Amino acid sequence: MPRYNKFMYLKQLELIGFKSFAQKTILDFPGGIAGIVGPNGSGKSNVIDAVRWILGEREAKNLRGAKAGDLIFAGTPKRPRMGMAQVNLTFDNSSGFFPVDFKEVTITRRIERDGVSKYFLNKAEVRLKDIIDFFAKVRLGTRGLSIINQGSSDLFVRATPEERRTMIEEILGLRQYQLKKHEASRKLKNTSINIEKVRAMIEEVAPHLRFLKRQTAKWGKLGELQQELKELENGYFANKLKEINAGIGKFDPEIKKIDAAMAEKEKELDGFKKELEKIESVKPQKSGIGDIRKKRDLLLQERSTIERDAGKLEAKIEFLNSVVASERVDLRSGELLTVLGEVGEVIEKLLAEKSLEKIHEDLKMLRQKVSSVTGQSSRKKGEMEDLKFAKDELMKKLGPIREELAALSVKEEESAKGYEHFNEDFRRAFEKVENKKEEIAKLDNDKNRLFFEIERLNLRKQDIEMQINQVGRTMAEMEALAKDQSQLLVSGENLVALERKMLRLRGEIAGIGDVDHALVKEAEETESRHAFLASQLDDLEKAAKDLDQLIDELEEKIDNGFHESLDKINKEFDKFFDLMFDGGKAKLVLEKPDIKIQKEVEAATDPELREHEKEVEDMETEELRQLGIEIELSLPRKRIHSLDMLSGGEKSLVSIAALFALISVSPPPFLVLVEVDAALDEKNTKRFADIVRDFAKKTQFILVTHNRATMEAANVLYGVTMEEDGVSKVLSIKLE
Repeated sequence: MPRYNKFMYLKQLELIGFKSFAQKTILDFPGGIAGIVGPNGSGKSNVIDAVRWILGEREAKNLRGAKAGDLIFAGTPKRPRMGMAQVNLTFDNSSGFFPVDFKEVTITRRIERDGVSKYFLNKAEVRLKDIIDFFAKVRLGTRGLSIINQGSSDLFVRATPEERRTMIEEILGLRQYQLKKHEASRKLKNTSINIEKVRAMIEEVAPHLRFLKRQTAKWGKLGELQQELKELENGYFANKLKEINAGIGKFDPEIKKIDAAMAEKEKELDGFKKELEKIESVKPQKSGIGDIRKKRDLLLQERSTIERDAGKLEAKIEFLNSVVASERVDLRSGELLTVLGEVGEVIEKLLAEKSLEKIHEDLKMLRQKVSSVTGQSSRKKGEMEDLKFAKDELMKKLGPIREELAALSVKEEESAKGYEHFNEDFRRAFEKVENKKEEIAKLDNDKNRLFFEIERLNLRKQDIEMQINQVGRTMAEMEALAKDQSQLLVSGENLVALERKMLRLRGEIAGIGDVDHALVKEAEETESRHAFLASQLDDLEKAAKDLDQLIDELEEKIDNGFHESLDKINKEFDKFFDLMFDGGKAKLVLEKPDIKIQKEVEAATDPELREHEKEVEDMETEELRQLGIEIELSLPRKRIHSLDMLSGGEKSLVSIAALFALISVSPPPFLVLVEVDAALDEKNTKRFADIVRDFAKKTQFILVTHNRATMEAANVLYGVTMEEDGVSKVLSIKLE
């Protein structure tokens, strides 16, 4: 498999609900040649229709449909119909081939069931005209050679000379200039119509304007007097306003000075406030002293309790000491003698007793009595030891309490001193803030006094404004004159003189009598309209001249571009013709101008047109530029020089030769060929495939074919099938 240039323009085609493609279907184009194969009726042609549609095709019949709604998936017994159809065509614009600032360009066309069709450029809605102009700039469109169907494989041969020239111009990239020329011609036509309309209106207005000027001439002196009065009033009011504005203006520096002083005072006040806030932030809490005192009272209470409990314990200890001492004396004197007597008796009994068991019981009893006598003393001693231990524990607790009470006394004294310092600092800071506020208030009062003076002057200014309005002027006009030094007087005495002159002129104007203001207004409006129409006529004539120049420039571009490329095309045409036919000659030539022009001139039946040689000459020039293209050829080993004598296969070969000649001179970004090789024999099919391989280095090809040789030229194949549910599906195969 040959390796094609990786550079590409066409990147992806996406179909949603378009004809038989109910579900989203994506065809990726990696560059070079993409083949589309499949049985008849599978939907191959629908893929090509999608490309044709998004390139701007507007006729449903050219898309094999009766109406626009036929482009939307109509539904099947197994699938519901869809509400819209959409096709997205994506281009790689990393080279800047397309005239937009995007690395990738996606053109979208969508149609709804209600017939509304929309175009989008990178998701931004655009007009169909914008898309046609966009494709025209890159030599793409529906009128050229972007898509060649099987039925139109000999289209170039069957086309009229005029259609042939249109095809050549589009593939050469001249179509954009033709569109611009057409638009300019349309505008020129409309401009010419508007020129005639404006001229007619001027001719209608001019006599009436002359009549109105004659009628208003008698008021010429009145106009002069009114003009003089107007100038005097202008000077009077300008100077009055100057006087008032000067009075207002003199307060501005004072106000600014006060504002500056206030700003400075405000700044100082902010500093004092911050100082006060800082002092307040470290304010000692009265509650802290109270807490210290509460804690001290609790500790004193706890100390008193401990000391009281310790005293109680001490008393108990002393009592137990006295009890134990007393018991010792009693034991020695009383109970001890009794116990000893009992011991003597028991010994006597034991001596007389012969039973060991009985002796044992008596001894046990005697031991218990002795223990009873001595045990009371031992218990009291133990109790006394416990009391001493408890007292010691209480005394241990008393030590930290005394220490803490001493610390709290120190802390209480320090807090009291700190609060006294805070009160003094706070008082001084607060006085600073209040003093600064008083200073600011005084400045504000001064400022308000100035504003009062300004307001008094503004009231005078309002009175002047009322006078200005009464004489039909505006305050804005007088303010502007007040700034004009030429209008300003030196002293107030001159204002008195002005006022006297104004009174005199007003008397003279009143003596002339009333003026028909409606007539004067009509005259002014008519003169204004006449001037406006004259200006419009000048603009239109200039626009017509510019459009004429633009059309001439476009025609020159088209003409030069066409003739410069025609020789190159003929060289390539002859080469490919020789290759396809194994010899022979072929050439593209312009129609004979004399015959064509004569036909067109004879067709112009308008007598007025025939009388104007200039218009006939212009028509001749235009027709020369629109001469069609004839094909001259000679086949090897055949005496055939006319296209009508060619067979269907020969016509296809001529069209293929012409096609490759054109794209060799001006390679388009991509080219769609639909079974154009169907009428070719095996030998010519291989030639066709070889030529496509060579051109695939510069132009992407989408080939719909049934020929194996053509399939082998592709580096990716898309197989289109129609499943049982009536929906077309695409399978792709990449060929190495």
